Amino acid sequence: MISLLEMKDREYIPNKTYLKMLIGGGLAFSKIFLTNMSDVKKISRKPSSGQKYVRPIKRYILPEYKEEMQYFNTNEKYKRPTLWCNSHDKNIIALAHQLGVFKKTDYEFAEAAFEWSKRNLELEIITLNDVDQTLQRGTGTCMHINSVFTALCRCAGLKARYKMFAAIESQPMYDLYDAMMQKWYDALGFFSIETDIEVYIDGKWVVGHAGPTPERQAGMGVPITKLGEDSLGTWFEAVPGTMFRTESIPYGVGLTMRLLSRLGPGTLNTLNVNTLSQVEAGRKILEAKGGEKKYDEEIRVKFKPKYPDLDYKSDKKNITFTR
Repeated sequence: MISLLEMKDREYIPNKTYLKMLIGGGLAFSKIFLTNMSDVKKISRKPSSGQKYVRPIKRYILPEYKEEMQYFNTNEKYKRPTLWCNSHDKNIIALAHQLGVFKKTDYEFAEAAFEWSKRNLELEIITLNDVDQTLQRGTGTCMHINSVFTALCRCAGLKARYKMFAAIESQPMYDLYDAMMQKWYDALGFFSIETDIEVYIDGKWVVGHAGPTPERQAGMGVPITKLGEDSLGTWFEAVPGTMFRTESIPYGVGLTMRLLSRLGPGTLNTLNVNTLSQVEAGRKILEAKGGEKKYDEEIRVKFKPKYPDLDYKSDKKNITFTR
């Protein structure tokens, strides 16, 4: 069992910035449920779309793990296993070797890990778990997918950390929500805690967000991002004063998702069904444009992010939102 000292050292314990978000999110969640109980019962239990979510077939076959496979084993900060991110997992090690660990330059391997995570793991709103379960399933939230990318980098001996923030989501993401989730978003000003990943390569931190597949990015109408490109200003904005960097996902991340999965399974079902529809729409867009390269070149010329009509301001004590 991990000690309190280790929890602090690996940054499992929420800092003040995240604790404030955690409390705010919990209060907003409670308010929506208590003040809209009749609507919540209708919305949360029965999928508003009328469709049942079916998890997509996994896009890959995991490589076989062999005992002689090497991996980076250290207690150095940003290189060691942390909560939900076991860089010593056998599936992570085998996949790292498939991607060329210890044979490629640091940047080449980080890029390979980024592209694999981005192109093979599909979005599913689900409760948090360790990277081995994510790889076995083939789906997860942005937090799951970015943790796989992080674990692969740490397995190779690269420093990797989470850059977390309360996300103001773009209009295409907001449109995926059902009425209950939109009320929650409107009450709080954001819905989820999101993360980019920063990997230390050749003396500098390189950002990446491996969450959305190219098909989903086309469905959102955003560029197909690469390693070195930020999610912020593309499909997210950070609520002022909420960003922090951490070695580990802290305790409490995913708490509201666990509550929502229990109290609103229909809402999660609808969100996941809508996400699959967005991915399918993006696939058709890429086909119509003649492939990823042509789509990406065209969208970057005219791209301008769109966000819900939500104005926000911050002061030293509180962050307030008005529509």
